[in-house]
Amino acid sequence: QVQLVESGGGLVQAGDSLTLSCTASGRTSFSDYVVGWFRQAPGKEREYVAIISWSGAGTNEAESVKGRFTIDRDNTKKTVTLQMNSLRPEDSAVYYCAAGNRFSTQLTDFTSWGQGTQVTVSS
Repeated sequence: QVQLVESGGGLVQAGDSLTLSCTASGRTSFSDYVVGWFRQAPGKEREYVAIISWSGAGTNEAESVKGRFTIDRDNTKKTVTLQMNSLRPEDSAVYYCAAGNRFSTQLTDFTSWGQGTQVTVSS
């Protein structure tokens, strides 16, 4: 099992950038896991944002963030980052990172979750 902690959230204005980090701990090798970012806005279901493969060679982003958000990882530091540019008010949500064993956009394929970090984008 791997434990995950997100950081880097905050209050920004539309058009600004923000970088979220997800740091892992635990006995298992971090490179054994696919890592994804998800978000949940008030009153809405949790939705997929981006995913990165075990080595970092493969990535995928949701259409709503493609071209604005970039996911990356450093397995030696056990971290995954989400660089968010050109932020919009509709990007406001609690952002969660999650680890799993399948390169999948489905929430149910992820077995370990962080507590989340709040991102608020003002107009």
